[in-house]
Amino acid sequence: MAEQRLYQKVANKILEMITSGSYPPGTRLPGERELADRFAVSRVVVREAEISLEALGHVEIKVGSGVYVREPNASNFGRLPSVTAFELTQTRLIFESESAALAARVITDEQISDLERTIERMANADHDSPDGDDADREFHMLIAKATGNAANIHIMENLWRMRTELSEVRKVYSAVCVEDSSHRVDEHAAILDALRDRNPEDARNAMRYHFSRLIEALLVASEQQAIEEARRRSSVNREKYLKTALAG
Repeated sequence: MAEQRLYQKVANKILEMITSGSYPPGTRLPGERELADRFAVSRVVVREAEISLEALGHVEIKVGSGVYVREPNASNFGRLPSVTAFELTQTRLIFESESAALAARVITDEQISDLERTIERMANADHDSPDGDDADREFHMLIAKATGNAANIHIMENLWRMRTELSEVRKVYSAVCVEDSSHRVDEHAAILDALRDRNPEDARNAMRYHFSRLIEALLVASEQQAIEEARRRSSVNREKYLKTALAG
């Protein structure tokens, strides 16, 4: 699984443009099309990169005007909290279930089509490639955006940062991604069906089911990792003490 997604790489390149002084505070960054051409990526990737930089406080996105560099501020560089995969998933269950219910009331046909494409990407992704995770992230981000609430987008962006940037969380989730890919498509399709029907209650329940079952999968993965670690320590100790006994 890739350690760093494409949008994160683009975000780092844009940040380098800012920190180098090429774009001081208050100036407007080049448009999406220009940045997409410069970094040889799609405009969607550039947009995701800019959203992540806004979440970190580096830029401000002004609809209809552009993306502007913000004044550096220590508070902009918020550190991620130390959480477990279970704590993160519990929070996502609460937050994303309500976001799905809200999105069901206001989602557009275009956004439904975007969600359909992400599920197709999940279905076609190899189990050991980052494509499925990239599509997974886009699916959940699209729902946050469909709510029309900038605060929801900001929260979702940081929840996904915890998912990918906290090493212990990433380790547990990675184990689940390999064994659990078959459920992912079906569960996301159920969420999409509820959104397509504009049914808030069904959307909420489908999202809650997705994360409830994910918590169960995380428990199984954690137990397996604990067993493997215990076996590894036992093997090391066995070798150590057998050598001592034979030497005696």
